[in-house]
Amino acid sequence: MSTQEIPEENLPSGQGEAAHGAVKVAEDPFADPGLPAHKPRVQDIDERAAKRSERTVALLFTVSMLSTIGFIASFVIFPVDHIVYIWPFGHISSLNFSLGMTLGLALFCIGAGAVHWARTLMSDVETAQERHPIEATPEVKAKVMEDFRAGAAESQLGRRKLIRNTMFGALAMVPLSGVVLLRELGPLPEDKLRHTLWARGKMLINQNTNEPLRPGDVAVGSLTFAIPEGLEESDHNFNTEIAKAALMIVRLQPGDIKDKQELEWSHEGIVAYSKICTHVGCPISLYEQQTHHVLCPCHQSTFDLADGARVIFGPAGHALPQLRIGVNDEGYLEALGDFEEPVGPAFWERG
Repeated sequence: MSTQEIPEENLPSGQGEAAHGAVKVAEDPFADPGLPAHKPRVQDIDERAAKRSERTVALLFTVSMLSTIGFIASFVIFPVDHIVYIWPFGHISSLNFSLGMTLGLALFCIGAGAVHWARTLMSDVETAQERHPIEATPEVKAKVMEDFRAGAAESQLGRRKLIRNTMFGALAMVPLSGVVLLRELGPLPEDKLRHTLWARGKMLINQNTNEPLRPGDVAVGSLTFAIPEGLEESDHNFNTEIAKAALMIVRLQPGDIKDKQELEWSHEGIVAYSKICTHVGCPISLYEQQTHHVLCPCHQSTFDLADGARVIFGPAGHALPQLRIGVNDEGYLEALGDFEEPVGPAFWERG
C-alpha cells in the first residue's frame, strides 16, 4: 500500500506535508555554541594577588632546588646498608627512601610550579582558529611568529624575573640527580687494575701445598702455580685478588732465555709470569717443555716463555706480564715488586 492510499490523518507527523511536496528543515544538532564570555581572574585585576602567585611559583621552584641538593647529599649521609623503620612502610633502606622522597619532591615541585604559573599568571584568553592547509603561507608564518611573540609577552617570563630565575635554577639542578646516579653504576676502579697483591718481599707460595717455594722446589721443565704470601682461600676477596695475582713459575736453562729483561728478572732460570691470559682472562694451564710454550685452553692463545712470553699464536693481543723475583735471606723465592704492566684482558683498550 502506498502513502497515497493511506489517509493523511494516519500518516506520521510531517509525512503529510512531505507527501504534498513540502520539505521541513531539521535543526542542526551540532550547532556551534560559541565561547563563553571571558571572566578575568583575580590576578588579572589585582597586582598584589599576582605577586602572591609569583612568590608561590618561585617557592615551589626553590623547594625543587633544595630537594635536588638533598638528593645528592643523601649519597654522602646514608650508608648503603643502613636500615630504618618508617611507618607505614616498615623496615626499609634509609638511602633508598631519602633518594625517592627528594627526587620525587624535586620533580613534583617543578610540575606544580609550572601548572600554577600557567593557571594564575599566563594569559587564559581562549581563541578559535579555522583549520588551514598543511603547507603554511608566508602570511601564516608571519602570524605564527607574531603569536609566539605575543605568547611570550603574555607568559610574563621577562617581567616575572623571580619566577624565571628560580625556574631556570630548578631545571638546571634536576639533571644533577642523574649524574649522581651514574656514580652508583658500580665502584670506581681507581688504579686497582694496575696493581696486585704482589709487592717487594712477598714470598711465592705454592698454590697446591700452601708452602713457600725454594729454588730447588722448581725443576727444569716443570710448571708450578703460586699465590702471594698472605692470601688465603678463606678471604672474602680471594677470587678478586687471585684473578689478578695468579702466577705460573717455570724453570728454564738460562741459555735458553732469549729476552734480556726476562733473564734479568729471573733467578737461576726460574721465571714467573702472570697466569691470566691477555685475551679474555682464562687461566693458562698447559705447558710444552721442549718449546717452552704455554697454551691457553679457552681459545688456544700461545705464548713463548723463553722469549718474554710474547704471543706466537691465537687471539691474545699482548704478552704475559712478568714478575721480577729473587731469593730472600731464608732461601725462599720472593717478589721484588709488583707487575710492571697491568694483568688481564683488554686493559689497554679500557685504560
